[in-house]
Amino acid sequence: MNFLAMDFETASSEPWSAVSLGLTIVRNNRIAQNWYSLIKPETAFSYWNTEINGLTADDVLDSPKFPEVWADIKNLYNDYPIVVGHNIRFDNNVLKQTLNYYGLKVPRYLSLDTVSLSRKFHPEMVNHKLDTVVSDLGLFLEHHHNAADDAQASAQILIYEIEHFGEERVKDFVKLV
Repeated sequence: MNFLAMDFETASSEPWSAVSLGLTIVRNNRIAQNWYSLIKPETAFSYWNTEINGLTADDVLDSPKFPEVWADIKNLYNDYPIVVGHNIRFDNNVLKQTLNYYGLKVPRYLSLDTVSLSRKFHPEMVNHKLDTVVSDLGLFLEHHHNAADDAQASAQILIYEIEHFGEERVKDFVKLV
């Protein structure tokens, strides 16, 4: 299966406050490439968000704003029309709201949520948070709430589920965004 795993971190509770984006490209159920960018949002940073992801306004001072980042990656959403993430609704919303904020066209793609997969295939887990799922499946997550590492972890989860339950069962969870 070919897909794109996506994870955003935000500067505040505003859904258009993307401050970092991690993407993992998967070809034939193998991680082919990881991509990461800090993003300079046009909003103040929330103390709470900084506590979670560790990013401050100083960290992104010289980073591109989202339209520059989008120009580099938008074709990936055509090349890999299935976008995967852990709690993908959050990431889909950040992408959509950030694109809308800048007046950019929102792509149409299919998405798949690894939280839903883990709940279906592993109901015995104590919870279905990313770090718990990764640990329980024997996978690797270096820095939770780092967009690059979280995207790669989501990709690893989907690859694991495909290997253990089959691509057809996993595809039952794909939804149009």
